[in-house]
Amino acid sequence: MCENVSTQDLRPRLTPLDSLLCGAFAGAVAKSVIAPLDRTKIIFQVSSKRFSAKEAFRVIYCTYMKDGFLSLWRGNSATMVRVMPYAAIQFCSHEQYKKLLGGYYGFQGKALPPFPRLLAGSLAGTTAAMLTYPLDMVRARMAVTAKEMYSNIMHVFVRISQEEGVKTLYKGFTPTILGVIPYAGITFFTYETLKKLHADKTKRSHPYPYERLAFGACAGLIGQSASYPLDVVRRRMQTAGVIGSSYTTILGTMREIVKQEGIRRGLYKGLSMNWVKGPIAVGISFTTFDVTHNLLLKLHQMDYSIH
Repeated sequence: MCENVSTQDLRPRLTPLDSLLCGAFAGAVAKSVIAPLDRTKIIFQVSSKRFSAKEAFRVIYCTYMKDGFLSLWRGNSATMVRVMPYAAIQFCSHEQYKKLLGGYYGFQGKALPPFPRLLAGSLAGTTAAMLTYPLDMVRARMAVTAKEMYSNIMHVFVRISQEEGVKTLYKGFTPTILGVIPYAGITFFTYETLKKLHADKTKRSHPYPYERLAFGACAGLIGQSASYPLDVVRRRMQTAGVIGSSYTTILGTMREIVKQEGIRRGLYKGLSMNWVKGPIAVGISFTTFDVTHNLLLKLHQMDYSIH
């Protein structure tokens, strides 16, 4: 018995660094795939232009004709600089919070009950958002300005700090956190719940990649719909300095958007595009994380059995 326990303890486990690497890779792959749609969505979110699929396509086409194919990925370097640490921290901290809450609630090594499952996701999203927020601010600025205004990521940081003050780098931070808590909580909760239901029904602990994609897509759809208005508010506050608006508070910004554009056309502007890109991005990121995570675990186990 004792021998069995000690052998179990010696079995290879993934370190937080492994989770960080898998998370960074997952975030980079997912965001690169949907970058042109993401950029187009931000352009609509921060303007009072009416959103439609036709208008979105026109923006993409005009950008392509005016600045070339690669311009559709403008701001993507800033996205990568933000998304890779964000996804790395979020996935890694989610694994740590799951262990922590599992130990606290007596579910160590097993699927967590619903409330801790939701809590682990919210805490992971909040941790990642707090540590990487200024990079998100920079990405939003780069996405909505001409190439001439900001030449690179460092240039955005320097200009914002000099012209608008360092505090501006955290403008829109409160709606971000208020949006991240339900978004990350619901997304991770939905994904983990679908995986658990699948395992109970099929008796397979590892779903196939296409099943993971479907679970992630459902999670993204539900999570983004719940927190979308706060995403619009955050973008307006972040880009107020360059689009000549004076959005300073969450409620003030919401009131202004509703007054000028209405609830559906203002606070939910671009949501239909998010229903396309959101599930794709979340599905890809969760699947990539799980697949690379399992791959690393197998490599560690091979290494362990050789030695």
